Amino acid sequence: MLDTNIKNQLQAYLEKVTQPIEITASLDDGDKSREMQALLNDIAALSNRITLIERRGDGERAPSFALNRSGADLGIRFAGIPMGHEFTSLVLALLQVGGHPPKADADVLEQIRNLEGDFVFETYVSLSCQNCPEVVQALNLMAVINPRIRHVMIDGALFQDEVNARQIMAVPTIYLNGQVFGQGRMGLEEILAKLDSGAAQREAAKIAQKDVFDLLVVGGGPAGASAAIYSARKGIRTGVVAERFGGQVLDTLGIENFISVKETEGPKLAVALEQHVKEYDVDIMNLQRASALVPGDVIEIKLESGASLKAKTVVLATGARWREMNVPGEKEYRNRGVAYCPHCDGPLFKGKRVAVIGGGNSGVEAAIDLAGIVAHVTLLEFGSELRADAVLQRKLHSLPNVTVITDAQTTAVTGDGNKVNGLRYTDRKSGQSHAIELEGIFVQIGLLPNTDWLKGTLALSNRGEIEVDARGQTSVPGVFAAGDVTTVPYKQIIIAMGEGSKAALSAFDHLIRTSAPAEQPIAAVA
Repeated sequence: MLDTNIKNQLQAYLEKVTQPIEITASLDDGDKSREMQALLNDIAALSNRITLIERRGDGERAPSFALNRSGADLGIRFAGIPMGHEFTSLVLALLQVGGHPPKADADVLEQIRNLEGDFVFETYVSLSCQNCPEVVQALNLMAVINPRIRHVMIDGALFQDEVNARQIMAVPTIYLNGQVFGQGRMGLEEILAKLDSGAAQREAAKIAQKDVFDLLVVGGGPAGASAAIYSARKGIRTGVVAERFGGQVLDTLGIENFISVKETEGPKLAVALEQHVKEYDVDIMNLQRASALVPGDVIEIKLESGASLKAKTVVLATGARWREMNVPGEKEYRNRGVAYCPHCDGPLFKGKRVAVIGGGNSGVEAAIDLAGIVAHVTLLEFGSELRADAVLQRKLHSLPNVTVITDAQTTAVTGDGNKVNGLRYTDRKSGQSHAIELEGIFVQIGLLPNTDWLKGTLALSNRGEIEVDARGQTSVPGVFAAGDVTTVPYKQIIIAMGEGSKAALSAFDHLIRTSAPAEQPIAAVA
């Protein structure tokens, strides 16, 4: 099941295990059970601290397996074979169950221990989803720390009957005690904030007590991280306030154009960014959304939590989000057939009919990927021709289960009240309206800058981007901006990083010049 290289790496990790581990497998006679059995046998053979127990007809999902310490029931289960993006989740679970200390702040661990109540979590994932492992790993860690928390990861592609019965059309989808708890990427702190009702108020109170920063970065993506590092290296008081550290990078799958790194994935890069920032004396305030900017000699950033922060200079790096179609039915059926990440949610539409909206590189790549999973893909492009690279277009047109419709303006998403059942579009040449029956719609029409909270405060372009000069300066003195939120062309990670560092250096230069003592008159010589 595991190749030699992976076995050698896993064996090295398992040397860190200090307590005996019991793997209890629930199996049936299917091929997937045999595949899981082979995987677990490989793992058990790598450490004399691991014991494998096999059971059949025990009432658990099959195939699945539980991880426990000898004599304890930690409540961690994998329903499915955790390969692909979830293999890391398996490795971390083995280490944590085996007594290796988790990499989490002491106050976070204490918050987990102090949660009151019984929590049974079920997380539906797809093995190709880059957002799912963070949720799985967070809930597994919580189960290890708190005996009243239990968690099972469920491969939606393997347990399709459950997915259909619960009408799950987006991953990760998290259930708590039988009710939907959340959908989409959620980190440990975000999950805790939802469970611990007083956490947000306590954090807001802490933030409100903070002193004035020399430079405050708003946003935790590549531009924000770069700005924070360059600022901190100047030895000035630096803070980062972010809705989610990592930003849009967290939703990016393959990255192959980050110079000097041949290939990586968005979540891995996001973790590296945060670790790098934490090497410096930077005050990181995560899960905080900015709501207003108040200019002045000391600039104020108001937060939705009710708290506010003050700084002598600010770098705005709030990035962008997926652009929506803004048609009837889109919001109503979001995560119920309307999706924005084909890599994450594509496997849930296996054998079904879907549409992709958008004929740029992202849309055509999505259609190509989906064509290998679904029954049929209809790609709709507003313009008269596709805008994707020629090589992608050739690949797309070679696929037998793809239909391309140009000059198509999507006008509505339709559904049965529970999930999507089609869409309507207008032929822009003839003016005729058409309907397509389908089960899923993947929207790939670009990005929208996160500047709604800045309207009326500083100069924005007609696209809503922050206008900046060559130094990253905005129309407000002391306020700089960088990355995808600005008018700088070409929205690329490496460009955002460069712009972030430039904005921080410009802010530092502004600080020097505005804080320099006034020039004294030269006394006359008698």
